[in-house]
Amino acid sequence: MAAFFINVGVDHFLNPDFYLSIMPPAFPLHSEAVYISGFFEVLGGVCVLIPRLRKIAGWGLVALLVAVYPANIYMAITPEAFPELSISLLYTRLPLQFIFFYWAYSVTQPDYNLAHKKI
Repeated sequence: MAAFFINVGVDHFLNPDFYLSIMPPAFPLHSEAVYISGFFEVLGGVCVLIPRLRKIAGWGLVALLVAVYPANIYMAITPEAFPELSISLLYTRLPLQFIFFYWAYSVTQPDYNLAHKKI
């Protein structure tokens, strides 16, 4: 999970144009929001690797995923703005986010460490 969030967060800085394009027009401060969300994705990804910060990082990532969910909705309801992406992919992103919500939530649970030490 850490690698996923770190990679996606870094991508916000390397490819900001994509993230700017998925921002709903009604939302303010597009550039700032892209860089801030990228920063917090990297921070959350790093912090889930640190046992004493894992729980707060998990909750932070859940909050971040909730905050960026409108971008996924915007993509699904305006597929013409994303001709390079299939409509099925745009709709698949919506329920897929709930897997990410659960993934981030799972690290907030007390037994998270125990479950992963057995692997």
